[in-house]
Amino acid sequence: MSIVTVQLGQCGNQIGYEVFNAICSDFHSAHGLCSKKENESYQEASKERFFSEEKTGVPVARAVLVDMEPKVISQTLSMAAKSGHWKYDHQSHFCQKQGSGNNWANGYSVHGPRYREVIMNLVQKEAEKCDRLSGFFTVMSLAGGTGSGMGAFVTQCLRDAFPTSFILNQVIWPYGTGEVIVQNYNSVLTLSHLYQSSDALLVHENDAIHKICAQLMNIKKISFRDVNQVIAHQLGSVFQPTYSSGGASRYSRSPLGDLMESLVPHPEFKMLGLRNIPQMSENSLAYSTFTWPGLIKHLRQMLIANAKMEEGGFKDPALYTSWLSPQDAFNVWKMPRAFNKYEKSATLVSNSQFLLKLMDNIVGKAWNMFASKAYVHQYTKFGIEEEDFLDCFTTLEQVISSYASL
Repeated sequence: MSIVTVQLGQCGNQIGYEVFNAICSDFHSAHGLCSKKENESYQEASKERFFSEEKTGVPVARAVLVDMEPKVISQTLSMAAKSGHWKYDHQSHFCQKQGSGNNWANGYSVHGPRYREVIMNLVQKEAEKCDRLSGFFTVMSLAGGTGSGMGAFVTQCLRDAFPTSFILNQVIWPYGTGEVIVQNYNSVLTLSHLYQSSDALLVHENDAIHKICAQLMNIKKISFRDVNQVIAHQLGSVFQPTYSSGGASRYSRSPLGDLMESLVPHPEFKMLGLRNIPQMSENSLAYSTFTWPGLIKHLRQMLIANAKMEEGGFKDPALYTSWLSPQDAFNVWKMPRAFNKYEKSATLVSNSQFLLKLMDNIVGKAWNMFASKAYVHQYTKFGIEEEDFLDCFTTLEQVISSYASL
């Protein structure tokens, strides 16, 4: 089944490009331990999921690109076309000449309604190209204006137009040191609105990815592109074809559906985190060997962090909430093929308390600003009232309370 990706804002478009590039590089790379026939089946399944075929034979990304400024979309279209391996449909993008100025309300209340029809027409056309639609994967940041504000609005529109399709929002958590003065407001507004319309939010923290680039990839001068490529590798490792957990030799039917069924058993709990190992520079990879027991043990340690627990596998009941049995709470998908040059790699997607402190921190900072009415006028002039802020605070405080009780 196919996934339509919606890239929103500068951050969403840059990461979206890297995701498609990583996926395309993967099915062109060496296939490792699997047979030629199995590799061909894998490539076909991957292409169906993310690309449509043009008469020229160059795969076309199943994507809609949206930004209020043309520069990044123009660069993204150009880089994809120059790769020679894949490209975007040049009619599946929308941009204007005026950004949202890092103002969530401008993206949500002004640009969103104004351009709703043209954006949703592009999405509808892309969905109609799919023989079987699994759902929508949106890529956006929390901190800015277009990606966050317009991203929240477009997600609402997707829910209205495709009520039975899955929607997974991949969101970038801002640096703790701050990128934008109002990033805490923008993050609170985005998260609370997405919680109403999305099936799940897959979160990447900029600070955590930055650390991977510095400590594991040994990158000295870290650029946004380095960060985006790490995120893309992690996302590709989740969405590439795998055999279903039942052990049957068939690929999972609905990549988004299978993920949701396992990871979002209750509408109060929608926050997903992702860990992938190993991640290292290509120079180091050539001299490294890995074993499955070692990788799985490492993943488990990453999950429980500093918790004092006995060593064991992921079937340990102590890892899960009391109302889910380990059999229902943990699922495994496998693929006997190398992924992006890693002969052995493991990825863990979890619905856990990993964001609890971060969310509490961002809500606290936003509330402190709101209590003194700092910058609130920038939002009210675009139609977001103080009552809207209060509703958003209430929503997220409920989410924090729910996760704290696990």
